[in-house]
Amino acid sequence: MDPAQRGILYPSRLPTFARLPPPEQVASLVRWFWIPEWRIAPGRTSRQQILSFPACNLVVGPDGVELAGPTTRVSYRDLTGTGWAVGALLRPAAVPHFTPEPAVLRDAFRRLDLPDLRSPVVDAMTGAVDAPQRHAGAVAAFADWLSATVGPPGPEALLANTLAELVDTDHTVLRVEDVAARLHVSARTVQRLARRHVGLPPSMMIRRRRLQEAAQLLRADPATDLAGLAVQLGYADQAHLANEFRTVLGYTPSAYRRESTPS
Repeated sequence: MDPAQRGILYPSRLPTFARLPPPEQVASLVRWFWIPEWRIAPGRTSRQQILSFPACNLVVGPDGVELAGPTTRVSYRDLTGTGWAVGALLRPAAVPHFTPEPAVLRDAFRRLDLPDLRSPVVDAMTGAVDAPQRHAGAVAAFADWLSATVGPPGPEALLANTLAELVDTDHTVLRVEDVAARLHVSARTVQRLARRHVGLPPSMMIRRRRLQEAAQLLRADPATDLAGLAVQLGYADQAHLANEFRTVLGYTPSAYRRESTPS
């Protein structure tokens, strides 16, 4: 299943949305770029609920630039009127350039004064009629700015990238000790890398992957057996899966299955 779709809890409710791969020169800094565009009828609101990846996002909008920190729970944004955003899902290697302590930004964001980034992205998003042209121009402008502003990552930063990639793609990684063994470092080093480059403990990063996968599998196959799903994803039992759902998303797997299944 496409990992890029994992964090979207209700895909059918999305506005026009695109995810684009990063240009080669920033592939070590950005996992992908994401661009929503919306036109909501007057007097109406569209609530977008996201179970974000354990990472920071650098987001450009018509009115400015934000650095959004890692989240510990489901997040949402209410969309009204007409608008757009261009976001970069940052790889761990890029994070220290923007904040020395990403944990301070958990479930929060910080406005950044970056006119040299904002201006060309706004120009790209408002200067072309065709959506693919807008998106390509915005990504190119964003990538050019990052490449010129953020220096090439060093060995520790690249190791942090490997850590995040491992946690997100290796389904046999269920504990911090598993990560340490794969990277041939100590568990303490794994904790330090996650603290400096992600802002969340590696155990929470692992739990986020499993919970995203659980939600994605329930959307894809509403008939999925919950006990079997818990075993498949490495939970001790169905109760542990249900508890994780309630803690992070605020509702049970059964309730999510009902809500996410098209009527």
